[in-house]
Amino acid sequence: MSTDSNNLLIELGTEELPPKALKKLSAAFTSGIVDGLKKAGFKINEVESFAAPRRLAVLIKDVAASQPDREVERKGPALKAAYDADGNPTKAVMGFARSCGAEVDALQQQETDKGVWLVFKATEKGQVLSALIEDVINQSLTKLPVPKRMRWGDNDVEFVRPVHWLVLMHGEKVIDAEVLGLKSSAKTFGHRFHAPAEIVLKHASDYQEKLLSQGFVIADFEQRKQKIRQQVIDAVKKLGGEAVLDEDLLDEVTALNEWPIAVAGEFDKMYLDVPDEALIKTMQDNQKYFPVRDSSGSLKNYFITISNIDSKSPEKVKEGNERVVRPRLADAMFFWEQDQKQPLEAFDLALEKVVFQSKLGSLAEKTQRVIKLAEEIAGQLNANIDYVKRAALLSKCDLMTDMVGEFASLQGVMGKRYAQKAGEADEVAEALDEQYKPRGASDETACTTTGQILSISDKLDTLVGIFAIGQKPTGEKDPYALRRASLGILRTLIERRLDLDLKQLISVSAELLKDKVNASKVEQDVFDYILERLRAYYLDRDVTADVFDAVSALSPSRPLDFDKRIKAVSAFRELAEAESLAAANKRVGNILKKSATDASTTVDESLLSEEAEKKLFTILSALSQTVEPMFDSGDYEAALSQLSALRDPVDAFFDSVMVMADDEAIKNNRIALLNSMNQLFLRAADLSRLHQSA
Repeated sequence: MSTDSNNLLIELGTEELPPKALKKLSAAFTSGIVDGLKKAGFKINEVESFAAPRRLAVLIKDVAASQPDREVERKGPALKAAYDADGNPTKAVMGFARSCGAEVDALQQQETDKGVWLVFKATEKGQVLSALIEDVINQSLTKLPVPKRMRWGDNDVEFVRPVHWLVLMHGEKVIDAEVLGLKSSAKTFGHRFHAPAEIVLKHASDYQEKLLSQGFVIADFEQRKQKIRQQVIDAVKKLGGEAVLDEDLLDEVTALNEWPIAVAGEFDKMYLDVPDEALIKTMQDNQKYFPVRDSSGSLKNYFITISNIDSKSPEKVKEGNERVVRPRLADAMFFWEQDQKQPLEAFDLALEKVVFQSKLGSLAEKTQRVIKLAEEIAGQLNANIDYVKRAALLSKCDLMTDMVGEFASLQGVMGKRYAQKAGEADEVAEALDEQYKPRGASDETACTTTGQILSISDKLDTLVGIFAIGQKPTGEKDPYALRRASLGILRTLIERRLDLDLKQLISVSAELLKDKVNASKVEQDVFDYILERLRAYYLDRDVTADVFDAVSALSPSRPLDFDKRIKAVSAFRELAEAESLAAANKRVGNILKKSATDASTTVDESLLSEEAEKKLFTILSALSQTVEPMFDSGDYEAALSQLSALRDPVDAFFDSVMVMADDEAIKNNRIALLNSMNQLFLRAADLSRLHQSA
């Protein structure tokens, strides 16, 4: 560490920050300061970020006390324009020297191809860190992702929460600055109850250790998170169970506590009659508790809460939490029992009063469209039509239940639970939950055929309807989650091996919407939009962009067929013959583009005179017989593998045959021969789009 370099500490002390935003705020605060310092020319080494309920802080190791000096060079007038005939400086050069704060004699000469010029060269001293840092911090704070800022007291300062202290130190030295109306100092504060007195730091590097040893604060977010995780695991072990550790909840609880202490609690076993999902939801969302399962996965009547205080009477903390959770669980039980007082189907009537989208009608009308689309798909897949119709009819009924009214994210899950309780067929009940699958990129697609059909039908009706009313997603805005719906349809069709024609289904969906909106005009748009989602899907699975382009150029309308082609072209690309044949296809494509020959022209064998073209025709004719049935059955990989045998005869053809012969009939015949080869490859993909050096 050089003599003028030292660790830089910045800490902003606040009222309790919004827990769900803490990680984002911390990352943005740190990157804002690091970027600001880099912009000012400071070299940045190791950076530590700290985030706790009442503080945002950053410690940057080995920061110089001032910016590096800068070489400044300014170009002045040409030498011949700088002095008059008597050798005296002209007004131009005197003005230039004055603007540089220098004498004319101090200017240097510089030779260029355009002659000699006068230049001013100097070393500009770097500004000190203490003069720049206040502005860097303020810039970082103004860029924080804060949707709503607040004011407090009688000043004009605005921030996400009221601020109380500012630590700004470079090594042992406090840098004098004012941020958000606060004067900087070396004084920080620890835990609100365990260590309310000020803590004076002697050095920036003392920050983390002093807060831990004197302040009852674990300042590092990840350290606190791991401590909470371990405490929960240890507490649950004693109860003979396993913790339900949701990562988002872990983050939120970490953002709520500075000195986390795990406390186990218990509730009445009678509440276990309520479905696990509802109990878990109420414990996680309302109470920020970690539920407990037994080894078989069933919920136990325990929970783990994280207290922000090391209480002298932990029993009281336990009792307090048990008392608070009781009414929450009682509510869940009330909803569960109340909702079952009428059959699930009875909620269907209420759907007529709920608007899905003003131009597309109610949820009841959407349900009717989904039933018809699902029936169409079931017919194509030879699925159980009765199951599919029943599941589609019940699909949105749980949205009207009290339980889903309280916990919207339980849609589908509660439909399944109520259907099971009412004795519906297992596949019908499962489908009510599976209609929303996949719920995210890491979620699996629906397992049951009924669930797959319902998932596709529901998503497709939304996509076609929203496109038809002109609300296609733009930029980041996607209020109807159409990107996710598109990917969900594609994944279900491909991963569950459902050989359905997407264009045809879009057309059926558009027809079902005709009394609401003219959707036929957006059918191609919807198809293109869904297909575009496939690009990201395959790139995530290490399929190269050129392989995707080669297949998508043909716009196959059956996603399962698209997938088979992708796999076949990926395999073909690995063959030794691939590069040569891809180049040949490109060449053939260019010849055909420039040619006026009718594409349907057949090859006249009697016009073949050169040995290479005769050989190519013979091999091509034989291969056609072999590969056409393979293409017909969708065995693209085997077909392309067979066609790789064309490499040598195609190379020989281009080496020795003049395609653009003077004789019109011979020229057209050769173009027809190349076209027949091109058409054969196009049964799988446009291989001319494959990059060279495959």
